[in-house]
Amino acid sequence: MAAAVVLVAPRLPRLKEWAYAGVLINMTGAAASNAAGHQYSGMIAPAAFAVLALASWAIRPGSRRL
Repeated sequence: MAAAVVLVAPRLPRLKEWAYAGVLINMTGAAASNAAGHQYSGMIAPAAFAVLALASWAIRPGSRRL
């Protein structure tokens, strides 16, 4: 929830970088944890959110970059 608030808030570019990193690490870990438990259908949602976070970070406007 804290990352979502930071990502929606205006400004705070350095904090946004850390929020993107946190979301990506969290979602990647969740997908890997489901894969390790052989629950492959459970890894689809976290992997999709990880891809969305990475895409959002990659296509953000130049004014929001460090």
